[in-house]
Amino acid sequence: MSDEFDDVVKSVEAGARHYSAPALEKGLDILEVLCRSQTPVTQKDLAAQVGRSVGEIYRMVLCLVNRNYIAQADDSYYITTKLFELSHLNPPTHRLLLEATPVMNRLASDLDVSCHLTVYNQGKQVVIAKVDTPSGMGFSLRVGSDLDVLISVSGRVLVAFQDGETRRLRVSESLQRRADQDNPQLDIVLDSIRDRGFESAPSSQVRGLYAVSFPILDSQGNATAALTIPYAERIDQATRNSITVIQDALAIAARTISDRIGGASRGLRVKPEPPRS
Repeated sequence: MSDEFDDVVKSVEAGARHYSAPALEKGLDILEVLCRSQTPVTQKDLAAQVGRSVGEIYRMVLCLVNRNYIAQADDSYYITTKLFELSHLNPPTHRLLLEATPVMNRLASDLDVSCHLTVYNQGKQVVIAKVDTPSGMGFSLRVGSDLDVLISVSGRVLVAFQDGETRRLRVSESLQRRADQDNPQLDIVLDSIRDRGFESAPSSQVRGLYAVSFPILDSQGNATAALTIPYAERIDQATRNSITVIQDALAIAARTISDRIGGASRGLRVKPEPPRS
């Protein structure tokens, strides 16, 4: 009898988790569609993309407009900056961006390179800040971009500098998202990155691009973010900084940011070893 009762409770709880907030799910669906859209979306198209009728989303759209999450332009709707502003009220992210931004600006200016900051999020990494190449020519990523983890230099840094349980979880989540990126030698690669203190390798996604990435460490010595420079040779610049110079400067920048957020920067090398071929 007890087992049957437990089964009923579990069934009810599962149903409650799935159906307890249909209005909230409807609102989140609307926000997600508008966040992904590069242009305003009509109410008819919005209803079609969330799989509901115009009547079903009408009141929800009005509510979101009144709360300033979305705005109306003629007969279409677009996302406002409110979600972006709220996301930056999160203390860890806010502090990280506050301390990283001037360091990244100085890094880009001194080396004439672009740089970006990524954080891990459920099997992928997200660009939360970037600084473009001051000279205007170079490779850069858009803030908000989703990146693969296991095949990218910055992603491997975000996994390598974690405790064992967190590392296993991140690898598992990343493989659930991209099973084709499985690598039998992954643990060896990650251990090597941790021992070296950073990752520096040719890009596996963009031909001719080289990437260098250092962890931004928290107080426990785990990577809370990865600071990365994508480096491409310029045939019109004979005196362009070498990869070794890039690594040295990036190491100092990552250590500085880690120190400023109260992290354990002692594990970061200031004079990294020469880049791998």
